[in-house]
Amino acid sequence: MAYLASRSATKEIINKYSFAFQKKYGQNFLIDSNVLTHIIIDAGIRENDFVLEIGPGIGTMTQYLCETAKQVMAVEIDRMLIPILEETLSAYDNVEVINEDALKLDIAKIVEEKNGGEPIKVVANLPYYITTPIIMGLLESGAPIKSITIMVQKEVAHRMQSGPGSKEYGALSLAVQYYANAEIMMDVSAECFMPRPKVDSTVIKLTRYDEPPIDVKDEKMLFKIIRASFNQRRKTLANGLKNAPTLNFTKEEIERAIENIGKPLTIRGEALTLEEFAQLTNALI
Repeated sequence: MAYLASRSATKEIINKYSFAFQKKYGQNFLIDSNVLTHIIIDAGIRENDFVLEIGPGIGTMTQYLCETAKQVMAVEIDRMLIPILEETLSAYDNVEVINEDALKLDIAKIVEEKNGGEPIKVVANLPYYITTPIIMGLLESGAPIKSITIMVQKEVAHRMQSGPGSKEYGALSLAVQYYANAEIMMDVSAECFMPRPKVDSTVIKLTRYDEPPIDVKDEKMLFKIIRASFNQRRKTLANGLKNAPTLNFTKEEIERAIENIGKPLTIRGEALTLEEFAQLTNALI
């Protein structure tokens, strides 16, 4: 069985099927076996795990997953890759490939039907253009997910980990930190992909919390307030919330709530921690 984690093997299978890279899908295939080995180790894949892989491409990482996990479901949006996957994964009987858009998947249903409702692990080499919606879709799905180990654009990985005051800090940082512990595992050079992307990548592992690390009365309101706070970063927190079409608090209610959590009215949203956003939410509702 031929492994695909090299430039020559990748070229060979691509040429055999006359595969054309689709820019709209942001396709960059991993060609470094050391990186793949590290991802499997970092993801903590064990022989009793059910793994959901998003964007298997030609099956390079899927091969490694199949050899380590109990069961793998690989979700690929590009139908032109399906016959290639049928060949490259033909040696494995513990994989199911589905031609679907990962953003439209009912993950909770998959976990229930395929893994008896037990928590799964997600592994993905995500196209940059859908990184945030995929991550948020997984975290907000309510499905039992133990961890999400993903290769993303380096800048996005650092955004997920960043704290108050940094330019990377924003709604994504707070959302990820509400649901999971974010840990950067390794940086990956653009040289490790084919075709070579314009930026380097980072593998980040999100380990899902059993319970959120903060106490908030209304989760949906918390994220409405967070989004409104960062929609106009240059404005003060008070003005950002007052001008948000998704919120209907009065100027007086907003200012009182900000003062109640011990902050000046001149403060900007980017200066608040997740816990302080929770306090602000609780003070407003």
